[in-house]
Amino acid sequence: MHARAEHWNTIYQQKSPEQMSWYEPKISASLYWFEKNKIPVNASIIDVGGGDSMLVDDLLRMGFQDVTVLDISDAAIERAKMRLGPWASRVTWIVSDILDFEPQRHYRVWHDRATFHFLLNPEEIQTYTGLACRSVEQGGWLIISTFSEQGPLKCSGLPVKRYAADELTSTFSVCFHQPECIPVNHYTPWGSLQPFTYCCFRRL
Repeated sequence: MHARAEHWNTIYQQKSPEQMSWYEPKISASLYWFEKNKIPVNASIIDVGGGDSMLVDDLLRMGFQDVTVLDISDAAIERAKMRLGPWASRVTWIVSDILDFEPQRHYRVWHDRATFHFLLNPEEIQTYTGLACRSVEQGGWLIISTFSEQGPLKCSGLPVKRYAADELTSTFSVCFHQPECIPVNHYTPWGSLQPFTYCCFRRL
C-alpha cells in the first residue's frame, strides 16, 4: 500500500470522527458557495479528500443527484458508507491518491476542503492544478480551502503548505478565474482555532 494511504488509514482506524481536527457536523463554509452560485441539483460534483466528511450528507439532503467522493483512505470511505446507510448507493466512491487519479468524465464542481495543502513540492502542485483544469467543465466551479498563513504548520502529523488568498488565486490562475476568497475560522472539536483560506473560482 502507498505510504500516504497507509498513514491515512491508520488515522481513520484509530480515531472517531469527533477526534479529527477537521470534523464539522455541517460544512457551512463549503455549502455557502453552493448556495451563492445557485449550483443546480443535477450538477456533477466531486469532493476531493471527502473521506468521511459530512458534506455528502448535506448535498444529498439538498437534492444533489450526481455526487462523487474521492479519498486516499479506503477506511474513511467505508466509514462514510456505513454512516449513510442506504443513501451510500446514491454516491460514486473512489479510493485513490489524488495525484494518481485518472478521471473518466468532467465535473461541474470540484470541491476540496483541506487536501490540496498537503502537497508541498512544485511537481505535486502542478500535477494537481493540471488535473483540476482537465476535470472541471467549462463554466464549472473549483471550491478549495487550505490553511491560511496564520494556520497550523502540520495536520495529522504531516506538514502542510499555507496559502494567502492571492497565492491560492495565482496558483490556479492558469485556467480558473473570477476568484472569490473569504477567511474562515474553523474550531476543532477541542476548541483550537484553525484559520482557513476559502476560495471559489470559475473555469472559463
